[in-house]
Amino acid sequence: MRIGVPREIKVHEYRVGLVPAGARELVNAGHQVLVQSGAGAGIGVSDEDYIAAGANIAAEAKEVFDRSDLIVKVKEPQIEECRMLREGQTIFTYLHLAPDLKQAEALIEAGATAIAYETVGSPDGSLPLLTPMSEVAGRMSVQVGAASLQKANGGRGVLLGGVPGVPPAKVVILGGGVSGTAAAEMAVGLRADVTVVDSSLRKLRSLDAIFAGKLKTCASTADAIESLLVEADLVVGAVLVAGAAAPKIVTRSMVRKMKPGSVIVDISIDQGGCFETSRPTNHASPTFIDEGVVHYCVTNMPGAVPRTSTFALTNATLPYVKALANHGVEEALILDPYLAQGLNVRAGAITHAAVARDLGLPFQPHSPLGAHAA
Repeated sequence: MRIGVPREIKVHEYRVGLVPAGARELVNAGHQVLVQSGAGAGIGVSDEDYIAAGANIAAEAKEVFDRSDLIVKVKEPQIEECRMLREGQTIFTYLHLAPDLKQAEALIEAGATAIAYETVGSPDGSLPLLTPMSEVAGRMSVQVGAASLQKANGGRGVLLGGVPGVPPAKVVILGGGVSGTAAAEMAVGLRADVTVVDSSLRKLRSLDAIFAGKLKTCASTADAIESLLVEADLVVGAVLVAGAAAPKIVTRSMVRKMKPGSVIVDISIDQGGCFETSRPTNHASPTFIDEGVVHYCVTNMPGAVPRTSTFALTNATLPYVKALANHGVEEALILDPYLAQGLNVRAGAITHAAVARDLGLPFQPHSPLGAHAA
C-alpha cells in the first residue's frame, strides 16, 4: 500500500502522523511511504531521517495526496485538504466531526473513507487512540491554567499551590476520565485544593482510592457544579461522549457567577466544548475573556508539546496503520470491529451514529463496501 504523510497545516500544529521508526516498519513490510518535506521539522525530525528509514519525500502536499492510498495525519483535514481527497482513498486521523458540519460535508463530497482516531474502540471500552492525547491535554490543562491565573495574563493573580499562611487555589475538574485524571494528578502535585466532578460513582470511588484522600470528589448535578464554580479559581472541562458533541454542562449563567479573573480550560473544545461560553481558539491567540472569566479553548492543545505528543500518539496508532496497510482497509475493518468503530465517513455517507445525530445528517451503518454499494 502507498501511505502518505502530509505536513500539518492547522495553526501552530507541529505534530506529524508518522515518525521514522514507523515508516521503517511499514517499508520493511513491503509498503511505500511518502512524506511531505518538512513534515517532521516541528519535532526535530529531518527529511533525511525519513529517507534513512526508507521513505520517499514529496515537495508538496498535493503530491502526497495524489500518490497515496492511505493518508495518515494528526489533526482533522482542513477544507483545502478535504478537496485533495478522492473516492477510494482513506484518511486516518483525528476528525472530531460532531461539531464540524463543514468538514463533514467536505469529506462526504470527497467520497473518501475517513477513520477517526477518537472513535476507535477496544474490548475494555476505552478509546486507545484518544487516550495518549487526553493524557497530554489533561496534564497541560493545569500548566496553562496556572499561567492564565497570573495577573499579567488576565487572571486573578493566584498561585495554585499557595504558600504557608495563604491557602491554595481551588481547582474543579469536570470529568474523571483519562484527561480529568491526568489534570488531577498535576493539580494535586502542585498542592492545589482539587475537586473532581463526575456522574459515575464507581469512577469517583476509584479516584478517591487512587489519590488516597488528596482530592475531593463530587457527584455531578447542576446544583453541585454551580456551587463549586462560585468558589473556583480554575475549572477544567474534561467531559467526553465518544464521537458525539460534548454536553454543555456549564451554562453562561453559571460562568457569570464565577469570580472575576478565574480561569476555564475547556479540554472538550475539540468536540464543541462543555461550557456554554466556550468557543474554539488556537495557539496563536489561546485565550479570551467572557463574563469576566479567562477562557483557554485551544482545539489542539497537545500541539504545543509536539515531540512528546507525536511519539505518544504514534506509539498507539502504528499497529492500526500496519493493519490497514497489511490487510487493506476493507479487510482490516472486518477483522477488527473495534477499528471499525473509528469509521466515520465512507462512500459519501456518515457511518457513525453519534456523529450523524449531532450533525443532523443521515446515518449509514457500516457494511463491507460491496454490500454498501448494493
